[in-house]
Amino acid sequence: MTPDSLVERLVLCGTAPDSEIALLAKEAGLQRLTGALVDEVLFRCEQPVNTTPVDIALEVTHEQELRRTVLRMAAGEPIRVLDADDPTAVIRRHFRFSLTDLVRRLYGPLQQPHSRDFTDVFLPERPADLTELPQILQATHQAGGTLLSGCTSDAPGLGALSVAYGSDKWASFHWYTQHYEHHFARYRDRPVRILEIGIGGYAGDLGGPSLKMWKRYFHRGLVFGLDLFDKSALNQPRLTALTGDQGDAAGLRELAERYGPFDIVIDDGSHENEHVRISFDVLFPHVRPGGLYVIEDLQTAYWPRFGGTAGAETAPDTSVGLLKRLLDDLHHAEYDPKPDTPRTATQEQVIGVHTYHNIAFVEKGVNGESSIPAWMDDEAWKALGAITPEEGRELGASR
Repeated sequence: MTPDSLVERLVLCGTAPDSEIALLAKEAGLQRLTGALVDEVLFRCEQPVNTTPVDIALEVTHEQELRRTVLRMAAGEPIRVLDADDPTAVIRRHFRFSLTDLVRRLYGPLQQPHSRDFTDVFLPERPADLTELPQILQATHQAGGTLLSGCTSDAPGLGALSVAYGSDKWASFHWYTQHYEHHFARYRDRPVRILEIGIGGYAGDLGGPSLKMWKRYFHRGLVFGLDLFDKSALNQPRLTALTGDQGDAAGLRELAERYGPFDIVIDDGSHENEHVRISFDVLFPHVRPGGLYVIEDLQTAYWPRFGGTAGAETAPDTSVGLLKRLLDDLHHAEYDPKPDTPRTATQEQVIGVHTYHNIAFVEKGVNGESSIPAWMDDEAWKALGAITPEEGRELGASR
């Protein structure tokens, strides 16, 4: 069982019967599962605020087995996992979860009550120097809150996450997260697969702030990023950086067949209009029914240096031109006269096109709504007691 497949099964266990968690524990072993769960907890933890360093034991039990991980927390430092035999460890607090309860906390539905699902031992041993007791009490309390902040599926809104991780999707040149939250809300509790084109990062910076934001927001999601440059140093559980060119149709197709299908695809790549069209044409077929394809930074449709059109109206080969075509495809049932050619994939599968300033969301589904029957003529309208189209035109002209 690969690390990626282990994490994916853990995610699915969040809403599966207890027997599925027990089966995974039998196959993978409690030690491996505990390691994966600790990785997830550390990713979700808030930054420590305790100025006095504190060691906390996070214990996971299953049947008669127990696995302990000791974490050292101190303000201004990353949370450290100590070696099992570290002689400097002074454990101030024990948190103990059953494997099932911790899996439910991390990968279960959002906003579920989790009271009384763990045991807590506060200051198991008397401090050697009682003059330090006030600082130790405060620091242990703060560190416990930090740990529990990572043992939950709940997360701040996307605006706060964007700022926390350094994504430019909010409070920069863009104000996208309000639209993302509107369209992504229904996916938050699902084990979604997300592909974002464009990882970012310049002058040696690996980038990846948006990928981390998506990982935190979609607590059951698997997040993939695509970039021209190797950013695999960003790889971690539930987050994979892929290398490729969004203008390479064959490469995109191979990627989608290997890692898809996707519930959400986000194009925040080169913003070259040709690349936007190529990526959409290749990847939209690999979006699951009920999924979304998002195109950011539509302003380049008006910028000739990105292959856009100067002036007030964009050409068909731009990103905005693509959206105009999709609006026509959405309404293919209304064409008059009906074309003799077979319907295209987007005519059959685009069920919504939502556009905002510089960003658009394309919904995928079955575009099977019928139109008014073609045989409805004046005689049929009169049989319904309705005004015929011709009478409507004459009435309008007389006003």
